[in-house]
Amino acid sequence: MGRWEPDAVGRLRAAALDLFVERGYEQTTVAEIAVRAGLTARTFFRYFPDKREVLFQGAERLQQTMVEALLAAPPRATSMEAVAAAIGAAGQYFGDIRDFARRRRDVIAANGELRERELIKLAALADALADALGRRGAAAVDARLAAETGMVVFRMTFEQWVAIGERRGFVTIAHDMLRRLGGLATHA
Repeated sequence: MGRWEPDAVGRLRAAALDLFVERGYEQTTVAEIAVRAGLTARTFFRYFPDKREVLFQGAERLQQTMVEALLAAPPRATSMEAVAAAIGAAGQYFGDIRDFARRRRDVIAANGELRERELIKLAALADALADALGRRGAAAVDARLAAETGMVVFRMTFEQWVAIGERRGFVTIAHDMLRRLGGLATHA
């Protein structure tokens, strides 16, 4: 594949993930990723500041998508209903990348530095959701509680979605998790 073929970012992401799975994250170099993608290391750095960002690219866009969905929820929606709208938007954002997401999850789980990075990204997402709930008029403690609860639902939905053999869509799983959460709250 030549350097001038389209979708350099997609090729770099696919090459990196393949190498991370085959050889391990720490054993893979940027130069090897670039060669596998049919590109140069210089091209790699045009799109990514370092090799871990291959796995986290799009986090800001996901956050923006979720915040916009939360803010667009009907004015009478509760904080949890607004968070549910944000989680549903995440499902739309993910589309049909389940295999990539599953492999990405496995690479992150095998590396402490990447797990830490993932937690930082999720904390930033929770902060953004809490801030958006505050802009909708929720009290600070209620906004934080709804955002953090939403993040638990988001993480559990994601884990179920990438589970081997799972066929349901992200949004369907999220609705199931939110229904279960509601049941726990009424039976507590």
